[in-house]
Amino acid sequence: METDKTIAIIGAGISGLMACKYTLDKGFSPIVFEARSDIGGVWSQTIESTKLQTPKDFYQFSDFSWPPTVRGTYPYHNQVLEYLQAYAVHFNILPSIKFNSKVTCIDYVTSSAEDVFSCDLWGGTGEPFSPSGKWNVRVQYAGDPSAPTQVHQVDFVILCIGRYSDLPNIPDFPLNRGPEVFNGKVLHSMDYAAMHDDLAAELIKEKRVTVIGFQKSAVDIAAEVACKNGASHPCTLLFKTVHWTVPEYLLSLVFRGLNRFTELMVHKPGEGFFVWFLALLLSPLLWIFSTSIECYLKCVYPLKKYNMVPVHRFFKQISSCMFTVLPANFYDRVKDGSLFLKKSQSFSFCENGLMIGGESTPLLSDIVIFATGYRSEEKMKSIFKSTFFQKCIAGSSAPFYRECIHPRIPQLAVLGYADSPSILYSTEMRSKWLAHFLAGNFRLPTISKMEEDVMEWAKCKIRDDKESYRRSCVSSSLQIYCNDQLCKDMGRNSRRKNWFLAELFVAYSPRDYKAVS
Repeated sequence: METDKTIAIIGAGISGLMACKYTLDKGFSPIVFEARSDIGGVWSQTIESTKLQTPKDFYQFSDFSWPPTVRGTYPYHNQVLEYLQAYAVHFNILPSIKFNSKVTCIDYVTSSAEDVFSCDLWGGTGEPFSPSGKWNVRVQYAGDPSAPTQVHQVDFVILCIGRYSDLPNIPDFPLNRGPEVFNGKVLHSMDYAAMHDDLAAELIKEKRVTVIGFQKSAVDIAAEVACKNGASHPCTLLFKTVHWTVPEYLLSLVFRGLNRFTELMVHKPGEGFFVWFLALLLSPLLWIFSTSIECYLKCVYPLKKYNMVPVHRFFKQISSCMFTVLPANFYDRVKDGSLFLKKSQSFSFCENGLMIGGESTPLLSDIVIFATGYRSEEKMKSIFKSTFFQKCIAGSSAPFYRECIHPRIPQLAVLGYADSPSILYSTEMRSKWLAHFLAGNFRLPTISKMEEDVMEWAKCKIRDDKESYRRSCVSSSLQIYCNDQLCKDMGRNSRRKNWFLAELFVAYSPRDYKAVS
């Protein structure tokens, strides 16, 4: 295998670190371009109270355990960042990283476009490298926007730019009903998270803050503001849809139940009659599980009192990659008046706050924080110079092959885009798979076979998830099944337990795949 091929990795978050580590293991010398001055991705810029929302046993590298000093099941963000830094040092990843180097554009150049794009083999050969194709990676030094850009020509690109950074999603408003008419301050959770803790605390001190959204960032920020300001300057959490939120101990139990037996209850893409019938036969168990969790949450939290009972099932939320751990004492803040919960399908800005749909008086606010997610599709699309590749990204709702390869974009892989209950766990498996592919241990199927595969995944998940379908979240309830596919491609045994009952009923974790390298 030619390990002199040049590999560019864009981003030094979790996925970028693992992509670098496993390509180094195969003898390559990758270049990692990181726009910031440090590693860690989203973990390098987050709010003070942020904790891991995955039990740490399921959020660890397969060959690098958490230090014994981290005793809690859900470490704080600074502990996570220290763990990532220790990993980078231990495996000598840092020398491969070019910090403060923002990739502004990538452009595929080839002397034989007809062979690459008309052939039914990926890149013309089905292999990672092409004798005629290269990527031009344009890099801007982040510390000096006026400095000339540099172009690096490489044989393969691994995009590790993540889904939760850089390009915030802020709703559009009619003229004179948006933030421009508001006398207060408007920002996105990304901006709030990027502030130093002391500056963030000073910003919200004795201010009437309204947080928009109901996912992890929204709930965490609202709880943090309510804790700091108290009932004298209450925080309002404004949202359209209520989601199930769980205490830490219950989420740990849910993770322990993600085993092979549970996956037998879930329909799979392209399944035969027996597998389909078995899933149908066992599906009442999923209903019992979901209903039991819902009943328990209604008992431990005052959901009915505050009209916070979701209309969807708990398991549907799991399959849609929407885990949210409720901060401690959240409903105590609601009870003491330091946090207000308000559900509305529409709102607009006015001079002194927000006009809520159906209400005649404004919600008085000094600061509005949008915790409304990110435009991850647009972010990924915009990095390509080619309009053809941009259309490949934006023009289809189908997932990627093995959730990291686009059948029509040669010599490129995407890591960290696919969501899962534990993004580190799932991304590490795909990093190992990708390293094996780059090392020439297997070839990709034909483009038509890959497109057939991803359409089967899309059809299967759209049938189950309906309006909540997202192509970045197709395997959350089939993590072991997906790992079996990756292991098969790599020529590794997918059965990682020592005996039958453990194989069927014990949850899989990263440690089970330590020997897969």
